[in-house]
Amino acid sequence: MELRQLTYFAKAAEMSHFTEAAASLYITQSTLSQQIKQLEQELGVQLFDRIGKHVQLTEAGRLFLQHTRQVLLEVEKGKQAMQDLQQALRGELRIGVTYAFTSLLLPALTRFPLKYPGIYLSIEYGTTNELENKLRASELDLVMAFHQKAKYNDLEVLELFQSQMVLAVSAGNPLAKEKSIGLQQLNGMDLIFPASGFSARDSLNEVLERNKIKPAVKLEVNDVHAILKLVEKGPWATILNERVLQGWKRLVGIPIEGRELQRRAYLIWQRDVYRKKAAVLFTEELLKEVKAENKK
Repeated sequence: MELRQLTYFAKAAEMSHFTEAAASLYITQSTLSQQIKQLEQELGVQLFDRIGKHVQLTEAGRLFLQHTRQVLLEVEKGKQAMQDLQQALRGELRIGVTYAFTSLLLPALTRFPLKYPGIYLSIEYGTTNELENKLRASELDLVMAFHQKAKYNDLEVLELFQSQMVLAVSAGNPLAKEKSIGLQQLNGMDLIFPASGFSARDSLNEVLERNKIKPAVKLEVNDVHAILKLVEKGPWATILNERVLQGWKRLVGIPIEGRELQRRAYLIWQRDVYRKKAAVLFTEELLKEVKAENKK
């Protein structure tokens, strides 16, 4: 029994017509008929009733078709696995990240190219909304972003860890000595905010409005690095994810009391779309880094 015979049989069963099935397979009708006849002889049963130009599955044919489809499906899975194995050694992986992931991403980016030198990594920073829209448009393969809670109909998510938003000030700011700060103390405070579109800003707005808190927002900036520079060199304060502050030695993150500003980090990809093997491998490396971070 040969794989091509099973392929011919399945196509003939699908189309109920030998000539049309042969044409769709780019073979002659006589070749298809001969191969199916040989299959019937090997099995010792008749798979088709011939009715003029049309054919119809016998009871044995219907039963054998179930097994044939399963075999062909497994073969296709095997082919895909082999293609993945080859593609894991080359190709492109496009990852969208928000700024707060930098400290987690860099170690993974150091190891991954050494382990898989044939894979070209493209990293794009942006707001959560921008990155998720590009993911939906298949311009990115994966997105790493923060949400309070991520629920989608069209995207799959994997929660990586939880993190808190903090009040960030320079080490010389009088507030830097505080061990924590109450949410109500933000009322009237001079702050720099990330611009609208950043998920941190959207979540922050909800919490502040719910608690009827109105800080004095003096400046909005659509670049997190620029915000941190301004806070580092001046009397400013801002509210950002605590992860953003890693590596900024002259900045202090003051915990904000309560759990309303807790955030969840997610890895996000398209639902019901085949995931590249490179994406799976990168996810494994990232989870190793998350595990290592949790042990610190």
